[in-house]
Amino acid sequence: MKVMLLFPPNWTPTMPHLALPTLTAYLRANGIEVIQRDLNLEVFDEILTRSYIEKSVEKLKDLFGDKADKPPTDRLLPPREKVLWAINEGLQLAKQVEHAKDIIRSKRFFDGPVGKRAFETVIEALELASLPFFPANLNLQSYTAAAPVDNSKELLKLVKDERYNIFLDIYKRGILKDIIREQPDVVGISIPSMPQMLAGMTLGHLIKEAGLNTHIVVGGPHISMLREELPKVPRIFELFDSAVVFDGEVPLLQLVEAVTQKTELSTVPNLVYRDGDTIRVTPRKPPENIGDVPMPDFDGLPLGRYLAPYPALPLLTARGCYFGKCAFCNVGYGEAESFSQLRAQALAEQMHTLKEKYGVRHILFSDEAFTPKNLRGLSALLKEQGTPFHWGGCARFEKVINKELLDSMSEGGCRMILYGLESASQPVMDKMIKGTQLDHMHRILRESYEAGIWNHTFFFFGFPGETLEDAQQTVNFLFEHKEHVNSAALGTFLMERYSPAHRFPKQFGVSNIVEEEDKDLAIYFDYEVENGMDNDMAERIMDGFMDRLPDKRYPQFYVNDVYRFLYASHLREKGKQLPPWLMPETEVLS
Repeated sequence: MKVMLLFPPNWTPTMPHLALPTLTAYLRANGIEVIQRDLNLEVFDEILTRSYIEKSVEKLKDLFGDKADKPPTDRLLPPREKVLWAINEGLQLAKQVEHAKDIIRSKRFFDGPVGKRAFETVIEALELASLPFFPANLNLQSYTAAAPVDNSKELLKLVKDERYNIFLDIYKRGILKDIIREQPDVVGISIPSMPQMLAGMTLGHLIKEAGLNTHIVVGGPHISMLREELPKVPRIFELFDSAVVFDGEVPLLQLVEAVTQKTELSTVPNLVYRDGDTIRVTPRKPPENIGDVPMPDFDGLPLGRYLAPYPALPLLTARGCYFGKCAFCNVGYGEAESFSQLRAQALAEQMHTLKEKYGVRHILFSDEAFTPKNLRGLSALLKEQGTPFHWGGCARFEKVINKELLDSMSEGGCRMILYGLESASQPVMDKMIKGTQLDHMHRILRESYEAGIWNHTFFFFGFPGETLEDAQQTVNFLFEHKEHVNSAALGTFLMERYSPAHRFPKQFGVSNIVEEEDKDLAIYFDYEVENGMDNDMAERIMDGFMDRLPDKRYPQFYVNDVYRFLYASHLREKGKQLPPWLMPETEVLS
């Protein structure tokens, strides 16, 4: 039995996503041959080459003419000045792009001017490579398709449209040939997020088009959010044979066994599959306890090729969220949330195993939120062992997170904590069922900063019922702590499928959720509120806040969690002060 697991492009390939290594470990432990391929890394790595950028320039010349004055008539057109820029500057950019990758993969990334130029080169190369497929855009943060991928009709067209689909040619020349050569019994495609939908479904289309005798199964959080919609859109099964929803280890193993032994798929749990002209759904199986599954297996992934100055790997301390009540969050995807966690000793052992196998010293935990118990236990163990790792992860503003614990975390190697701030208005936090208190938030940010831990915060504007005054309280809070916050991710409220706000809108002051008929694969929805700000006002507030942000001399350090984490680790090793996010750098440097 042979399985090929694929992770399609989505974001900056700084470290592997946990989806494939987790499934790979479970299947290999049960005697299944597994080939895992991180196509997110492979696609970025191929695009960011001299030959690819040169070919992109030639393609633009063929499409638009040498002076960008002969635009084609069969497609949407980018601005002429952008095409001219690409044609005039592209060949020089092509000469620089591979050197830029080398810099990002080395300690030279932390040399501010050198790292910045390399970072800008990569951004410009991706912009140029995307132009022939305009308005589609592949950048370091995400992928934007040329048409809505939550519309199945548009998605089915895009998977085969060479004008707008950057992945088609890359896949045909690469992974498709490998699938044909390997002849796997099952191909699994992980789709954790909406920006991966086109890249993932294009894989399914090409495998089907090639007529391969292999079973294609899709899975991941995004597919789990669509579990009730997939049976209503049978034509989407032209791109795959089945979908595993929720946790996938046991269902995927049983699916592989059923496919290879040619038995009924109806016995496989957590499955949505096509049976002739009928779409069938099997019962859900409770997820495995995290202590009953093997640790992730990264063997086969080219860890030296990720775009990061040091190798970093993800781990989980737990499955699920120990709080699991926030009204804006869809953890559990609308079903009863289960939670299980590893003991601190087991976590430390996994970290040491990764160090021994892969030489990794930086671990970024991917949990919804670290439990205070594990923060305490892991920190003490690693401190006792001489702080062999730098690590970081998400945490809640809990009362029990005090100065003593934060100092212990820092001494045990914690270099970054990502806090779910969301809002600094207590009435709004109460409406969110956030379960946090302002006085603890004030104290923890200050004490965490004093402990030398990089504080990253998540917050957003526009939760139903939030007023301008509430939003101003969040802004005031952040500026009050401008010395203590090192970075942040901000946005506006998203009405996400299966969140409590989506399932019980009236309880949260939502008067109407707008469901568009043509968006039959939607996971985000427009909405109307009974009072407070609407989404347009929230967007204006967010834009106004961002306009007030001081410029960063070296913005490459703030692009994603991995870069922030590694930058924080680097600064601590050099004995340098962690830079405040909301203070101008001239003020900091003085």
